[in-house]
Amino acid sequence: MIGRFLKFNVVGMAGVLVQLGALWMLARARMPQVPATFLAVETSLLHNFFWHEIWTWRGASADGRLRRFTRFQVANGTVSIASNVFFTWILTRWLGWPLLVSNLAAIGATGLVNFAIAHYWVFEQRAASER
Repeated sequence: MIGRFLKFNVVGMAGVLVQLGALWMLARARMPQVPATFLAVETSLLHNFFWHEIWTWRGASADGRLRRFTRFQVANGTVSIASNVFFTWILTRWLGWPLLVSNLAAIGATGLVNFAIAHYWVFEQRAASER
């Protein structure tokens, strides 16, 4: 599981760059902060699911891909979007932190939760077969 956790974090770090880049572009386009954060997180979720499928939890049949994608969007998506929108808003509005710094802190706050959800529920069939 340690190797998988490391892969998860490598994908996550790349996803952070995707998310921050998307948020930066949307903010520069003058999109309001909450919808911009939402769209940036969703962009990162799509990126991360793709890489988790082909690398982190490699080896599953294509038959379960739609189910895993749905679970990833529901579980990791809900946690990521809710926490990122909430924490980014709190840190920028209440503490006056810069937008990208606030979003980076929000990402860090949910990393372990997202790994646990992905490992034990989204990709659970493969995780259970490896025990």
